[in-house]
Amino acid sequence: MDRITKSLLEEFVKQNDLVSLPEETAFEHFTGYLVTSNHYTETFSTEDIHIGAGGDGGIDTISIIVNGCLVTDYVEIEDLAETNGYLDVTLIFNQAERSSSFETAKIGQFSFGVLDFLSTEPALPQNKDLKVKYKIVSEIFNRSSKFKKGNPQCFLYYSTTGKWVIDANLVARRNAALDDLRGLTLFRRVELEFVDAERIQKLFRESKNAISTEINFPQKTALPELPNIEQAYIGLLSSIEYLKLIQNSNEEVITSLFYDNVRHWQEWNAVNKEIKETLEDPISKIYFPLLNNGVTIIARRITPTGNKFVLEDYQIVNGCQTSFVLYESRAYLNADVLVPVRIVATEDVEVRNSIIKATNRQTEVTQEQLFALADFPKKLETYFPTYEGSKRLYYERRSRQYNSDETVEKVRIINMTTLVRAFASVFLEVPHRTTRNYKALLKSVGTDIFNLEHKLEMYYVSAYSYYKLDYLFRVGAIPPTFKPARYHLLFVFRCLALNDYSSLPRPNSKDMVKYCDNLLKVLWDDTLVKQTFQEAAKIVNHVANGDLDRDSIRTEPFTEQIKIVLYQLLPQSPDKEPIKMIEFEITNPDNLEIDDRGQMGLF
Repeated sequence: MDRITKSLLEEFVKQNDLVSLPEETAFEHFTGYLVTSNHYTETFSTEDIHIGAGGDGGIDTISIIVNGCLVTDYVEIEDLAETNGYLDVTLIFNQAERSSSFETAKIGQFSFGVLDFLSTEPALPQNKDLKVKYKIVSEIFNRSSKFKKGNPQCFLYYSTTGKWVIDANLVARRNAALDDLRGLTLFRRVELEFVDAERIQKLFRESKNAISTEINFPQKTALPELPNIEQAYIGLLSSIEYLKLIQNSNEEVITSLFYDNVRHWQEWNAVNKEIKETLEDPISKIYFPLLNNGVTIIARRITPTGNKFVLEDYQIVNGCQTSFVLYESRAYLNADVLVPVRIVATEDVEVRNSIIKATNRQTEVTQEQLFALADFPKKLETYFPTYEGSKRLYYERRSRQYNSDETVEKVRIINMTTLVRAFASVFLEVPHRTTRNYKALLKSVGTDIFNLEHKLEMYYVSAYSYYKLDYLFRVGAIPPTFKPARYHLLFVFRCLALNDYSSLPRPNSKDMVKYCDNLLKVLWDDTLVKQTFQEAAKIVNHVANGDLDRDSIRTEPFTEQIKIVLYQLLPQSPDKEPIKMIEFEITNPDNLEIDDRGQMGLF
């Protein structure tokens, strides 16, 4: 391995707290992260994509991206299909070798493993992680009627530390593998790429950068100087140039650009159908700038050079529906189809939020939703880093917000999806809804979640609980078999930490602040937090009767059974009576420690 690649690998390992892994396994995580980031711009854990550990079919990582989301559980497929009305799927397979050369035999092994994985009856052994991925993909193809945008895409990456040179044998083997995969007729696009040291280094640099795009913008007017606005322009942008802003190099929509938009893609409702009909009609499409309200883009920085504009770290805060229809109708577009745009460069939060609120008033959006998606994340972004040292976390409000900051450990970054799920588990006591019915949780944003009156301490406690549990999984203190129950563990942990299953204080009260402070005393004590999560694992395992299959535990009845056990085990009065000891007949996964009397006591 050359010195530059080795240095980048070491930086990745340090920032993602993977120091306990052997270099070979760390390299699999590293390259899996890079090739996935080429398609997916949100923060994610490589634990969610890594499968290499025997019985992996010669595949080291599998990333499944559906409707712009990195899917880790098959139940999410149903939720995404119902939410959007379609499934737009990208599968990413990676094989990583530290060797300095590409081998035809490895390509054959890799492609055969992918073919076997995609078959209806795989012949190769599958480890537990690979079985999870297989179930997700099976669920996707079982809903093929939802492939309204076309069949899935499939990308294979063969990553090494060597240098790629055109070799006839390697090219022939790649072409044969592509023919085999295309012969399945499952995909609208199949690619197999060789990733060498130079490409690894390029992908790493790109993963560090915020989204940046250059466009040609001649038809514009600069607005006069405005307070707290660095630059602002109104104009008409060619639809071809606009597509550059919303697509990555693989011609996929960058869904994270619409993070601040209070409405996501609403599929083919009446308005979107009308826009589509306009764009696909050769006569009416030239009138598009007169028929459309336009798009508003807020960037951290704009660098104009004549008509060339470079936009850095930007968000499309209004125009989500227009953007998706333009993308879906891209085959009908040309330079004569113009898009009305407003492009603003500002770092002022109040100005940014005012623009978001003003430009989103043309459709029915509640003030609670507007606040939750505009103001509240900024409060969290400011609040999380106020804790010092090992207690510090970072709320990611914008995609790749902290990627360029080498002082920030990536495992300490919490994005919206993770926080919503953790908060719903810890304080709303609905861990079963975090994946199977995540859509319903999002409807609570602005009321039960991200409420203006909520104490910020509740969100930090939820995020830090998730961070500590994730750490315990990484170091093996909690067996990986419990990962499907991670959100139930968060709920049980909260109850055990304070030895109490009473009603929670009001979320806007001083009592809630005190409650959170007491939880933090446990969370910040390395020994106590480990013991408490291990006790939580025993309870979850007992209720599950040793069966931690995702189907059986991601249900409301399972959550209710856990609540019954907690009610029996813990006091509900302020008197804090001694804890009852309950004998559990417990199936012990992965040698989880149990007291030698077969009893389960709470530290």
